[in-house]
Amino acid sequence: MITETLLKSLHPLEVKTLSVLKSGESFHSQDLANQLDWKLGQANQAVSWLAGRECLAEVQRYTTLSYELTELGREYAEKGTPTERILVLLQNDGPKTMPEMSQALGLENKDIGSAFGSLAKQGVLSLDSEKRAQVADLTKAQGIQETRGLLDRAMKAPGNILQSGDLSEGDQSIMDGLAKKRGASSSPFRVVEREVVLYSLTDYGKEMAEALVRAGITGEELGALTPGMIKDGSWKTGTFRPYNYQVRPARIPLGRRNPYCEYLDWVKNKLTSLGFEEFDGPLVETEFWNSDALFMPQFHSARDIHDVYYVDEPRMAKEIEQPYLDRVAAAHENGGDTGSRGWEYTFDRNFTRRLILRSQGTVMSAKTLHTAKVPGKYFGVLRCFRYDQVDATHLSDFYQTEGIVLGEDVNLRNLLGLLKMFAEEVAGATEVKYVPGYFPFTEPSVEVHIKHPVLGWFELGGAGIFRPEVTKPMGIDVPVLAWGLGIDRMALMHLGLNDLRELFSPNIENIRLRRKNA
Repeated sequence: MITETLLKSLHPLEVKTLSVLKSGESFHSQDLANQLDWKLGQANQAVSWLAGRECLAEVQRYTTLSYELTELGREYAEKGTPTERILVLLQNDGPKTMPEMSQALGLENKDIGSAFGSLAKQGVLSLDSEKRAQVADLTKAQGIQETRGLLDRAMKAPGNILQSGDLSEGDQSIMDGLAKKRGASSSPFRVVEREVVLYSLTDYGKEMAEALVRAGITGEELGALTPGMIKDGSWKTGTFRPYNYQVRPARIPLGRRNPYCEYLDWVKNKLTSLGFEEFDGPLVETEFWNSDALFMPQFHSARDIHDVYYVDEPRMAKEIEQPYLDRVAAAHENGGDTGSRGWEYTFDRNFTRRLILRSQGTVMSAKTLHTAKVPGKYFGVLRCFRYDQVDATHLSDFYQTEGIVLGEDVNLRNLLGLLKMFAEEVAGATEVKYVPGYFPFTEPSVEVHIKHPVLGWFELGGAGIFRPEVTKPMGIDVPVLAWGLGIDRMALMHLGLNDLRELFSPNIENIRLRRKNA
């Protein structure tokens, strides 16, 4: 039954929505936002309220797939992709080494390396006797013109977005190699999936709209009395929305600690009780400690695993501590005194000073090595940052627990025992499996996976024994066990949750309930 009290209780967003809808026509929130010049959030809120009042009914639901040009994509569209720029440079100036190409084009070593690797695989480029890149056969180039076409189309498209349905089969194949759903800042296109829900006005909604017209309610009623209205006297002619003085006041509960904070403290207490010493460090790190000291080559695609956030100002650290810079550079270039051949490239001592937000906790394991005691056990619970598509098991701002164990007699069996403790005792998993893994800084390497009752199997993290190329430059000559595990994911299992975002939820009731059940 539609009463005067009900009509006056409607929010202005609901009133305006009902005033523009037509019976028998379907619409979605973006249509409403465009028609009323609202933000999409306002339209979504109005639709949600009216659907709850049964004034609107869902008609259809479907998912759209599109590709949005990233900031990197816009740069490629304007300046050219690394592949295009390398080919132009080599055709105009002749053979170049990778550092020379990097300096001439203003591109980072990893971008040069990835582009060269792709062109060399096609047979377009090759190395001469002096290990300089040169053009071998331009006719073998594949996908360059197609990529350029997609970039140009996206620049002209509304919102720089291309719809999947508008792409040919060939363009779709090229786009599959250019677009990412997670970590898209390192790709020219971002995969965007949107669920579209169509609604239509119900008979009850139509009656409500007609009743609003008869009552003279337009949605323009004033909701608050402001000092400005008192000063200019406009309140005298305005129509105010009624206030309900019968509404019960909000309940004020007692304050309690966040259950996730309590869990982190519990993990720290457990590890310190086992004899581990805790380490910590700054959120802003250099490429040197974040990757180079861990024997991750500056040009290799393995670097893309960590889609980092770069610091704009200041961009560079003043210096890297010696003798560790020289030792790590030697390990990369020729192996140094590690017994390895290294990566056989010229180490960029300028790039290594680049400042970033820490992308992995293992950076602190590397920084602790040169001051660590032998034997010794160390750990940290560290906040990390990577550009990632947020979902139930991924966050762009997350915590890892990292650790190292140094000693003459430590081995893989000891490491598996530590991983078993984390998976079963710290995470509370009952089903655990270990699979071989690959990390540039450990050999052998292993990944530990646990089974969540709702989300199924997911990776908890990686571990292994540090390679000599990591330990010897830091003055360590004994085996070093190392691990890096997602403590957010362990808490997900331990606290009985189904989504990582619940760990940081602003919903106080959910947090209170979680603490009660923890």
